[in-house]
Amino acid sequence: MNQEAEKPRVGVYICGCGLNIAGVVDVKEVAEYAATLPDVAVARSYVYMCSEPGQALIRNDIHDMKINRVVVGSCSPHMHEPTYRRLVEEEGLNRYIFEMANLREQVSWCHAHHHREATEKAKDLIRMAVAKARLLQPLEKREVEVEARGLVVGGGVAGLRAALDIAERGFQACVVERSPFIGGRATQLNRVILTDQDALDVVGPLIDQAEENRNVTIYTNSELEEVGGYIGNFEASITQKPRYVSPKCTACGKCAEVCPVEVPDQFNIGLTKRKAIYMPYRGAIPPIYAVDDAACTRCGECVKVCEPNAIDLSGKPHDIKVRAGTIIVASGFDPLLPDGLYGFGRYGNVITQFQLERMLSKTYPAGEDVYNPFADESPKNVVFILCAGSRNEERPYCSRICCTVALKNAKLIKETSPESRVSIAYRDVRVFGKRQEEYYEEARRTGIALFRYLSERPPLVEGESPDGRLSVSIDDPTLGREVKISADLVVLAEPMLARADSAELAAKLGISRTADNFFREAHPKLRPLDTPTDGVFLAGVAQGPKDIAESIIQGSGAAARATIPISKGRVEIEPIIAQVDVDLCGGCKICESLCEYGAISVEEDEAGKMRAKVTEAACKGCGVCGAACPTKAITMLHFTNDQVMAQVRAALREEVAR
Repeated sequence: MNQEAEKPRVGVYICGCGLNIAGVVDVKEVAEYAATLPDVAVARSYVYMCSEPGQALIRNDIHDMKINRVVVGSCSPHMHEPTYRRLVEEEGLNRYIFEMANLREQVSWCHAHHHREATEKAKDLIRMAVAKARLLQPLEKREVEVEARGLVVGGGVAGLRAALDIAERGFQACVVERSPFIGGRATQLNRVILTDQDALDVVGPLIDQAEENRNVTIYTNSELEEVGGYIGNFEASITQKPRYVSPKCTACGKCAEVCPVEVPDQFNIGLTKRKAIYMPYRGAIPPIYAVDDAACTRCGECVKVCEPNAIDLSGKPHDIKVRAGTIIVASGFDPLLPDGLYGFGRYGNVITQFQLERMLSKTYPAGEDVYNPFADESPKNVVFILCAGSRNEERPYCSRICCTVALKNAKLIKETSPESRVSIAYRDVRVFGKRQEEYYEEARRTGIALFRYLSERPPLVEGESPDGRLSVSIDDPTLGREVKISADLVVLAEPMLARADSAELAAKLGISRTADNFFREAHPKLRPLDTPTDGVFLAGVAQGPKDIAESIIQGSGAAARATIPISKGRVEIEPIIAQVDVDLCGGCKICESLCEYGAISVEEDEAGKMRAKVTEAACKGCGVCGAACPTKAITMLHFTNDQVMAQVRAALREEVAR
């Protein structure tokens, strides 16, 4: 079928989307209107056009009525455009003769109380879509070869699991970790929820496997500086900062003993101090010390006592180039330090839940100068305050696991010290799944007291006595009265935050973020591991709050998605790209300077004239170059000037010639 030469025969299909569209828009009236438009051979409405019966209507019309252009008015193209493109292609048409009008987000959802006006607007959008569809031309598929390597950003549990899965499929995996040590936040925890295992017993084997696997290359103390290229052929520029300590290190610890510099220990969430040369815990991987470049004074004391001569303070950063077919972002999260909230930072015995995890962990340091109320015996009165710094105007989201972790830790304290009085102040107890619900039931059975509070009347924490005891006042609407608790320790269940550099990382990778600053998936149901940038996938808390088990599972899922194009060896890329008319191009380089993807370069042609050239595989078809071109030399395929102007004329209700 020569779809380019044939006279357009347009099929228009209006979806009711249940009541999402049909509850506001008269879809039958819109379909009847569409049937009157130029070159429309058939127009139908159906309750769910994306369903099998709905798709069957389109399939049958393509064959029975010789439809060669398809317009669907339904939800966002972001959700179902791939579905309909695949449908028309399966029926022998080119996938790019399909056009979609968004009648849900752009009509029914934003005009829910104006049914008549919404119906008229739907007609406008369908008229515009038909005007463009009449001018659509088939586009040819393009394929590029794929580099047989995956790049993983982040060396926590999600990133390591993803790297291992890639490696176990026989491909190379490179891990870029900003810390001098791998394992991520999970290495800071005490026990994990659900299995109640020691966190290091869960993370340790994963770390060991990644370090030992020959197909996995790990760059610690490294930052991703720049990413160029496209799916199948990404090129990453990585800066590896000097560790100043070589693999000859025996981890004897003499260097840290003589180091005169002390700084807050980030691994212990600021509860303790560490030296400028350090290892976060015994058994960390790599098993060698590292120098904190920002804290080190270059006094050389560590060098003097190092018997293996493993320390060299003259090291310099060096750049690494890595080519990869796909990228997985598993960059993790940062915990909130809620300064000023509920007395945090003012009272030493107000801590966060993450700090509690460190205190309870076997890797937490001992010593008289180390604050740990659990060193000898548990505090007699402990109060947990949930939603401390979250589910508010600044951070409206729920971190999902805080309630379960608080119940786990409260139960652990109660089991260790049955005489302790443990209370939880909550807005809502949000636990999901059978095992998490059992935590709640067990907490109630073991005598843990739960008090509810309202967001507008949060608990009040005040100093009670010179010995450091605190008074916690909770206005419980269930009891109908205020409860006052004398507390030795107050634990704030703080939220997970997107990494502080998430905006910078998103810009480097060309991916987007949610309102909460976590990285956004392409589609929450259909493509939950993908990003809108082809070849870039998400894993772990980088995409949103989740527990260790979920992060590991998502790491495996992202690896499965990332290895599909790698295993195929070639990948199809979108042909909706910029096209340059060299006869009109003046070589001004405006397009080159504006292209965020490095897809356009101005080069000298055979005649010695400067002309713009498009690297098709890198072009994303964003249209910035075409909009800025002063000579109109650049055209966007699938969004040509004629097609766009046809939509404009249709929007203005200008007469369209049949």
